[in-house]
Amino acid sequence: MTGLTDLEEMLRTLGPEVREGEFAYVSVPAEQAGSLPAEALVREAEGTTVVLRRQDADAAGLPYDFVAGWITLTVHSALEAVGLTAAFAEALGRAGISCNVLAGFHHDHLLVPVGRVDDAVQALWDLAARHGPPLR
Repeated sequence: MTGLTDLEEMLRTLGPEVREGEFAYVSVPAEQAGSLPAEALVREAEGTTVVLRRQDADAAGLPYDFVAGWITLTVHSALEAVGLTAAFAEALGRAGISCNVLAGFHHDHLLVPVGRVDDAVQALWDLAARHGPPLR
């Protein structure tokens, strides 16, 4: 299925959903990353960034500084779509909410401070509402 590219349609149909749990960002050597129950990972020159459930980071004794809530935008945006990231980043920025974005093939995933998840979801619903009723 091809993802959406029309910005107005994407914004009307953001559909933010919260993934249950708390998530931690950790950096580990590449050889350690494969043994962790990663929800996401990014390989960088300095090490491999792993996003995993907080209890898994704690169980592995891994240090972390940031605990996030995970919001998935259920709109299926195309990887080549233009403007969606800028629009939700601006909405969250206006609300004073930091956001780390992971782009999947089908959806964008937003990791926000765990204590601001409800505020972030509200800001995203408000953004969608400013662009008209959701398309069905």
